[in-house]
Amino acid sequence: MRQKKLLLLGGLRYLLPVIEAAHKLGYHVITCDYIPDNIAHKYSDEYHNVSIIDKEAVLALARRLQIDGIMSFAVDPGVVTAAYVQEQMGLPAFGPYESVCILQNKDRFRNFLTQHGFNVPKAKGFSSIEEALSETYWYPWPVIVKPTDAAGSKGVTRVDCLRELKPALEYAFEHSMSKRVIVEEFIEKQGCSSDTDSFSVDGELKFVSYSAQRFDTDAANPYTPSAYSWPSTFTAEQEAELTSELQRLLKLLGMRTSIYNVETRIGLNGKPYIMEVSPRGGGNRLAEMLRFATGVDLITNAVRAAVGDDVTDVEQQPYKGHWAEVVLHAEQEGKFAALKIGDEYKSHVVETDLWVSKGDPVHAFVGANDAIGTLVVKFDTKESLISAMSDICKWVTVKVEKK
Repeated sequence: MRQKKLLLLGGLRYLLPVIEAAHKLGYHVITCDYIPDNIAHKYSDEYHNVSIIDKEAVLALARRLQIDGIMSFAVDPGVVTAAYVQEQMGLPAFGPYESVCILQNKDRFRNFLTQHGFNVPKAKGFSSIEEALSETYWYPWPVIVKPTDAAGSKGVTRVDCLRELKPALEYAFEHSMSKRVIVEEFIEKQGCSSDTDSFSVDGELKFVSYSAQRFDTDAANPYTPSAYSWPSTFTAEQEAELTSELQRLLKLLGMRTSIYNVETRIGLNGKPYIMEVSPRGGGNRLAEMLRFATGVDLITNAVRAAVGDDVTDVEQQPYKGHWAEVVLHAEQEGKFAALKIGDEYKSHVVETDLWVSKGDPVHAFVGANDAIGTLVVKFDTKESLISAMSDICKWVTVKVEKK
């Protein structure tokens, strides 16, 4: 039997467990992007220097290599390209290409949600700073300004008044590949927002999760997530309503078998909001965390689905304890000196994944790409988890020497 070929777009370290899963399944793994030194290329079976946002170039490569499947796991810019190649080659697909384009564009996604009666913040997309500044009469301060096509909190700013708007627009446009930004109502939340992964099989949600997404208010960008914990702070009723709305969304879009990175929140008005849905695994090792917490292997099944093999054992499972992931980061630019973990918490650390060595350069925490590692921690009780998450800086310290 011919060995199946899987093309992975991008080369970030979040692809390493995907490559490992594919190799265990006996697949031939190909990676591509325009950065040959990216870490994932060292672990794939072959690498090609092709930009992942060039749909036609990736399609030509995929046809030449006669691939069996394509993924853009944890790599947001490649999701539309992957869907395009799937449709053009008749490969196993997340869903219709047009539906994926809607999900991947914040402007179009907000419009779709509005048209179909979902709870949605007031929002509008703009193609120039001048256009956005000319319509400030409707802005419900505070607002969030962000690129329509970027992930990892890049280019995102909260704006509380008119004088802060222009710099935020300039920052968002700098990070937009399509040179389009969205200005939307800032939904003040109850408890913590959620950012975690889910999975559908033939359009039916088989595994749904909700996390408690946490932020470092002292970080260079306080809107870049710095920790996650499971279970969420939502009530069972709120989770049930969100799951129902997510299922309705997937049906409307005709989605099929895929992993999804899903962001949700509950507003102070008590309404549940679906903020983002992307047919890819999330960054920050979210699917790996769910494997720790529930035993469900979303990564292996996403790989199997990509090449058309049957998905197995994707079903709702309870959390086995109270789990958290701490995203290690520096508060300032400099050279990494040391990671210190408080003695009283060391026994709770299940895994330390540090990506830098002493003397390596580190950057202030502006976006997810500035992370320098992760901690996986487990607690037996909700109370001990909440206590640890309430002030992570007291027991996790990243020491940096100034340049």
